[in-house]
Amino acid sequence: MPELPEVEVTRQGISPHLVGQQVIGLVVRNASLRWPVPQIAQQIVGQVIRNVRRRAKYLLIDTDAGTTIVHLGMSGSLRIVPRSTQVEKHDHIDLELASGKILRFNDPRRFGAWLWCELPEEAHPLLSKLGPEPLKDNFTPKYLFDSLRNKKKAIKLCLMDNHIVVGVGNIYANEALFAAGIHPQTEAGRLDIERLTILVTQVKQILASAIKQGGTTLKDFTNADGKPGYFAQKLHVYGRGGDTCTQCGNLLSEIKLGQRATVFCGICQTR
Repeated sequence: MPELPEVEVTRQGISPHLVGQQVIGLVVRNASLRWPVPQIAQQIVGQVIRNVRRRAKYLLIDTDAGTTIVHLGMSGSLRIVPRSTQVEKHDHIDLELASGKILRFNDPRRFGAWLWCELPEEAHPLLSKLGPEPLKDNFTPKYLFDSLRNKKKAIKLCLMDNHIVVGVGNIYANEALFAAGIHPQTEAGRLDIERLTILVTQVKQILASAIKQGGTTLKDFTNADGKPGYFAQKLHVYGRGGDTCTQCGNLLSEIKLGQRATVFCGICQTR
């Protein structure tokens, strides 16, 4: 599943092709995505795209009339292609631009979403209760300490809770906890401000590095020009259960936590 860095890389890739462009058409070949695609052609056609933003793992395509909310789901991707490009299987939606290019949405599993929201979009049910962005200044050690106070839930599950902080999915939660030396099963409320300062720093650094590297290509993700991301080459624990730790040489353990694969080093992650 594309996580925050992959969605941000996609935003950076499509934004220069969209901002300032007039929408001249919307083709919906299959409206049966995670939620039915609303009939929004009459709202968006003729509008000029003012901005392309990201909130958590949602992409927000702003016009004066409202905002299109796009989620990539498990296997979705967005590509900028010429209007003459042949339609392939699972090409469900085309946003046609006056430039002659198309924003094409492909989603084999159809767990993605295209929704419409009148401004302000912050009131939309999918966005209204989200926590802070991990790369913004309001995601601080003190904020995290206050949010985790008295929580007995495992720190990894809290790190992946979008009500606490958005976009830290399974890949990056594994990596940040390893870098911070924190065991993923540690009760969140037991972590002091010093440990959380290290964790917040690692979350920010790892996400920023993944964005710079173009995301992490595991199965389905490629960026807006079809190229893969390269952060997978820097993964220390995720997907490496049973391999040796890059720091101490110990065999990495793998468990299920919240029904998600969780890999850690029993020597380096003891707190």
